[in-house]
Order: sequence, then C-alpha cells, then structure tokens
Amino acid sequence: MLSIFLYVCINQHLKVMSDKYGRRLRLSPEEVEFVYQKRASTLENINDNTALDTHLKERGIEKKDVVSVKHWQSANGEYRFSVVTKEDYGLDEGKIFAQVNEFIEGHSPSYSPIRRKEDERKPHLFIFNPADIHIGKYANELETGDGYDCETAVKRVLDGMEGILQKTSGFNIDRIKFDIGNDVLHIDNVYSTTTKGTFVDSIGKWWEHFEIALSLYVACVERLREIAPVDVVHSMSNHDYQSGFHLAHALQAWFRNASDITFDISVAHRKYYRYGLNLIGTEHGDGAKLDQLPLLMAQESPKMWSETQYRYFYVHHLHHKIKWKWQEAKDYTGVVVEYLRSPSSPDSWHSRKGFSSTQKAVEGFLHDKESGQVARLTHYF
Repeated sequence: MLSIFLYVCINQHLKVMSDKYGRRLRLSPEEVEFVYQKRASTLENINDNTALDTHLKERGIEKKDVVSVKHWQSANGEYRFSVVTKEDYGLDEGKIFAQVNEFIEGHSPSYSPIRRKEDERKPHLFIFNPADIHIGKYANELETGDGYDCETAVKRVLDGMEGILQKTSGFNIDRIKFDIGNDVLHIDNVYSTTTKGTFVDSIGKWWEHFEIALSLYVACVERLREIAPVDVVHSMSNHDYQSGFHLAHALQAWFRNASDITFDISVAHRKYYRYGLNLIGTEHGDGAKLDQLPLLMAQESPKMWSETQYRYFYVHHLHHKIKWKWQEAKDYTGVVVEYLRSPSSPDSWHSRKGFSSTQKAVEGFLHDKESGQVARLTHYF
C-alpha cells in the first residue's frame, strides 16, 4: 500500500508542477527506476479485477499463455480487454524445444576423419551454391503454374546436389566451397514478413523452417565431405538477415568436432575466398551496385587480389542468370560477375507480375588452381 501511495504522490506532484510552470517535467533517474520496480511483471490479479479473470475463462485462455493485456472502459463503464497470447506469436515452448531436442538427439555431431584416396589427376575446387532456396515460401500450382513448399525446396536442393556431383565425376576435387545463406529462409519473424517487413506468402511456422533448413544443410555438408574437405561460406541476405545468420552459427556448432570443415560466417556483407590463382567473392546481390564489385574486391582483399589472376563474384537475389566481365588490361581477365539461378518457384506476387519464366536450377562451378573456372554445372527442374 505504501508503494502505491508513493506512486500516486509522485504523479500528483508532477501534475501540480506542470500546472504551475506550464510544461511537462521529466522524471528523475531515481523516480524512473522506482516506477519500473513497481510495474507488474506477472499476470497476478493484484487489483482483484474479476472482469479480466472472467474474460480469460470465457475464452479458455490460461494465464500462463498470456503475453500482454491492454484494457479500457467503454462509454457505459464496461471493461474491454485486448489479450495477446503465445499462440498469436506462434510460440509453444514445450513443443518447440521437444522437437529441437529430438532433432539433436537423433544425430550425434561427432565426425571421424575421412581417409581419402590419393588422386594424381589435376586438383580442382568444387563450388556448390544452392541460391535463394526460400524455405517456407508457398506457391499454389493452380495459381502460379508451379507449386512450392518446404518439401519441394528440400527435394530440389538434394536432387540438384546429386545431379551436379555426377557431372563432376571426371574431375579430381581436392576442396569444396559450400555457399549458404542467400535467402535460405523465406521469412525472418513470426509475422510472415522479410527482415524489412515485407509480407510474403509462407507455409508453416518460422521455427519449422529453421529446423528444415538446418537438417538440409547438415545433409549437404555430410554428403560433400565424403568427397573432399568443405569450406562453408555464409552470405547475409534480405529475406532472413537475422535468422539466416543464426542458422549459419547453428550449423557451425553442429560440425564443431569435424576437423575437415571450416566456416566463414561473419556478418560481413561480402566474403572472399582464394584457391590457387582464383579469387572468389560472394555477396547476396541486394547491396553494392554491380559496377562497384570489382573495385570493392580489390580494396577489401588487396593481398589476395595481388596474388591471383582469375577473379569471380558469384551473386544471387535476382533468381536468374546474368553474366558480366570487366577487363583490367589487355589479354588479362579482370573480374567476372555472375548471378545464379534459384530452385524456388514464383509465388503469387511474382506470378502476377509476370516474373515466372525464369529457369529453376541449382548450380555449381569447377575451378582449376592455375587456369580459373573450367566448368559451370547446372541441374534444371
């Protein structure tokens, strides 16, 4: 009762001072701290508000499921309530953590070194870059002409990976670069929107998308490391700027005991990778302008630039193939910039706008240490 009395006194004092001086006075830091301490942190009915209890009971809402409550009185004095529950946010901690625990317990993240046969053929780098997967995107075939959901997304990536690996059978692969991120997840929050708040058609819950994407990436890395050591490189992207970053770190934690897998998953927008005389940059494609990329590469990785002869930028975001080449001097290739195709189908908006004629595919590349890119490998759907 004393704390309530003091709280009322403070507010009355502020009102009197405001009336006297004609302006609103700010609380002191001590007063702000006092108010925060006395704010309710639980849904205990300290004011004996039976109307709230009745409101929750009539709607079958448990107090433990309530996130927040707003209340007011109507003109005739009746209490009105706006209740936000965990269901509104798509949250069910028990269900979520039970599924995550089951997922983790079903697989032990312990990997023994792989003894690989020596190959006297010329070594190559294999780049596997499944771009713009958009796990969680929904497209109805009746509307768009090509359906898409989480199951379709996973199947296309796995089928594409195996199809491309078959095409590499005639090459000696001594290293693999696995590019992740690039809108692997379609939404970045509980409201079915991208990071910036653009609403998109989605299917399922955000946490289901995360589990599916992690399972897919684990399967890809396990398959790729059977062939050669794997270097995982993450690109930040506009659909899943936050959750994609978290996904990359979850993948790193999964393979923390695997000595033949490395990770470059920082928040940097552009990543650079060297293989022999090759300098390979990756970016999602929604940031720097296309004509800025060659100079950015030279400025951001000057040492690797000076030690290489063949330079490439693999970018994403547009979902279709485009290629540019810059010449830095006669007879010397400067930087080749390539946009990669996506395996995802157009959703309702893209289909309505006519962006539905691009070829769906998963792509990869082979690089020779001494002569640059020697093959572009594509698996169409």
